[in-house]
Amino acid sequence: MKITIDYGKEHLHMQIDEKDLLGILYPRKISSPGDSSQIIKQALANPIGSGPLKETVKPGEKIAIVTSDITRPCPSRDILPPLLEELTCAGIRDEDVTIYFALGSHRGHTRKEMENLVGTGIFSRYRCEDHDVGQCIRLGATSRGTPVDINRQVITADRRILVGNIEYHYFAGYSGGVKAMFPGISSTDAIQANHSMMLLEGATTGNLLNNPVREDLEEIAGFTHIDLILNVVLGPHKEILRAFAGHYIHAHREGCRFLDSLYRIPLEDTADIVLVSAGGFPKDINIYQAQKALDNAVHAVRKGGVIIWAASCIEGYGSDVFRRWIEESREPGDIIERIRANFELGGHKAAAIMKAREKANILFLSELPPEYAESMYLTYCPSLSWAISKASELTGGRNRTLVMPYGGSTLPYIGK
Repeated sequence: MKITIDYGKEHLHMQIDEKDLLGILYPRKISSPGDSSQIIKQALANPIGSGPLKETVKPGEKIAIVTSDITRPCPSRDILPPLLEELTCAGIRDEDVTIYFALGSHRGHTRKEMENLVGTGIFSRYRCEDHDVGQCIRLGATSRGTPVDINRQVITADRRILVGNIEYHYFAGYSGGVKAMFPGISSTDAIQANHSMMLLEGATTGNLLNNPVREDLEEIAGFTHIDLILNVVLGPHKEILRAFAGHYIHAHREGCRFLDSLYRIPLEDTADIVLVSAGGFPKDINIYQAQKALDNAVHAVRKGGVIIWAASCIEGYGSDVFRRWIEESREPGDIIERIRANFELGGHKAAAIMKAREKANILFLSELPPEYAESMYLTYCPSLSWAISKASELTGGRNRTLVMPYGGSTLPYIGK
């Protein structure tokens, strides 16, 4: 069978013997969603758990819109026009709206990248700014002791609107909701404190019940008012399937349920070999982002099996701290012991990769030199065909294979 996966901005093709193919984990199909603008408008007209935006905002108020940075697949240029049109109809002037990019701990954008994210029309018409950690103010601390540091300009605005997409997150359960604000426009100290809870029970992919990371970050609503979230769920080709507007928890949970109906895939058994793609650009822009696909693939592979991790990662590690943790280690176990003793944001990615390595052999196919794979104690793959052959060798010819073309979005699990 001929199979195609996304890889950066290109595609990779391969042949797999049908007798060895356990399955291809595609998301469930839904009927054609229709025009993205209409999907957004319908969500705004029917907010979940809150009143309509046009009845909430008032002329003269300052509006802060927080949306995703370049490392996320969130289609801001499609989401923002209907939202901004709604604000205009409510009497909000262009000069009273600022769009902030939620960088979290990621790098800043070039002006061209900002323009590409929101579209030329919006970029020229509205003020667009990267989050600046130096602009954070401390509002207090959560019940777990996490400092609530939020961008001062967003806090001092009259209204706050959070834009994002919902997908699986390997310790916050899901992306979306308040994550645009925290950690999106927070400080390094705050992000590190929250993310350190990834080591606690319940902090797992697709889990919202007693998840300490999610519960901690959602406490920020007690420190500042979130007027509206506008989240979307995307299809395999990054098209908008459904939008959810309204209350930061109620609308978010509806979006999570819809995501599960498409992307949570049951398996009868684990595979000998899992071929996983992060889903192409921007999900494989760097190793830091592409790791999420590897984490999902771990759920599908048997103990001692093989994961072929296909991710372009043209920007390298994606984090200086992540790189430093990798370079300072002497063996994989060093990183896992270190994260338990002294959590550091960025190092947590290195630890997650080492945990995946404990379960399976990992073959890393990327556009990076071999030193990157070797530094992470992974096997470098010069080509996809080489990786498939090597995987068969490592499993002793046990080639029951699962393919995850959208590994960053698809969550396999054993059960019905």
